[in-house]
Amino acid sequence: MALSLKNIRYFIAVAEAESITGAAHELNVSQSVLTEAIKALETDLAATLFQRHARGMVLTHAGHQFLSHAHQILGSVRNAQQALSARPDTMTGELNIGVTSLVTGYFLPYLLGRYRRTFPKVDIKVIEDQRDYIEHLLVNGELDAAVLIVSNLQNRQALEAEALMASPYRLWLPTNHPLLELGTISIDEMANEPLVMLRLDELEDSITSSWRQAGHRPNVVLRTESVEGARSLVASGEGLAILPDLLYRPWSLDGDRLEVRSLQETMPSLQVGIAWRRGSTLSDATRNFLLLAREHSRGRG
Repeated sequence: MALSLKNIRYFIAVAEAESITGAAHELNVSQSVLTEAIKALETDLAATLFQRHARGMVLTHAGHQFLSHAHQILGSVRNAQQALSARPDTMTGELNIGVTSLVTGYFLPYLLGRYRRTFPKVDIKVIEDQRDYIEHLLVNGELDAAVLIVSNLQNRQALEAEALMASPYRLWLPTNHPLLELGTISIDEMANEPLVMLRLDELEDSITSSWRQAGHRPNVVLRTESVEGARSLVASGEGLAILPDLLYRPWSLDGDRLEVRSLQETMPSLQVGIAWRRGSTLSDATRNFLLLAREHSRGRG
């Protein structure tokens, strides 16, 4: 069955005019064209859409049902035409994005790069800060959206959030470490090892909580806000680190190699995603940012 959009338009006109004559006058077509269109549509649908009588045309039950669908079909076609006619490279507007430190270097650049290439005339402003302050700006309407660790969100009643990727935690070790022989490693087995702690986006809170649940306190010998610093410290043998796979690279800046191993304990994955104020009217620039973020996430998977 291949329904004609023209026949659907003719059907709506006849249904609204309740006569072939009135619809023909409104559309400026012959009555015979409308009569053939209605017959073809009834054949395609295998249903009688009108009852014919001397004073005009009355919709049957099936006709009333199809009329609702006919309006939806034409509405969807109009929406598609409007969407395609709006060229992304001519779209203007402003997009205010909030980010936390971790995603600035490991997720946001690729997403923003794609957005700028698609919508080059949209003015983008980015604010980087702590998660609680980014949430505050979102709730106050000072940001359109944010890219951050959504698994740590606190103000969930006021914010909508959507995870785009999940990154499991694993143990980072230097290449000559004896624990590498164990395959998966438990917190008990690393309890006395020196630990390098990354102080970004509340990662330390998540890691310390897992140690506490295992009945241990991590032996933290150094805290840093630099991912590259943590990577170099582990590779040079200064300590181990429990960090999400999102951050892992096999080489430090100095060219030293490091390894990763899975943990026996189950730690909740770090979830990077997008957030926006619940119930807010999203601008075209914001809606397009959310769409591209979802597409970018599927592409990474």
